[in-house]
Amino acid sequence: MFKEKEFQENVMRISTLLKARDVAEILQISRAKAYYLMLRGEIPTVRIGKCRRVRPEDLILYLKNNTYQENQ
Repeated sequence: MFKEKEFQENVMRISTLLKARDVAEILQISRAKAYYLMLRGEIPTVRIGKCRRVRPEDLILYLKNNTYQENQ
């Protein structure tokens, strides 16, 4: 089960912008899939020249918005 508070604390400890490989590692997906989500705008990015980075709080928001609970 997704432990939101614990996850937020862990991600917010990272004081820098996240690279696609960081996003991929956190979400346990491929780097290509992380780039895909970033380029489509599903995960908001900050552009620095040609580079794209993700703010930790935007990744947290992405997870909140994409967390589904099954009806019991």
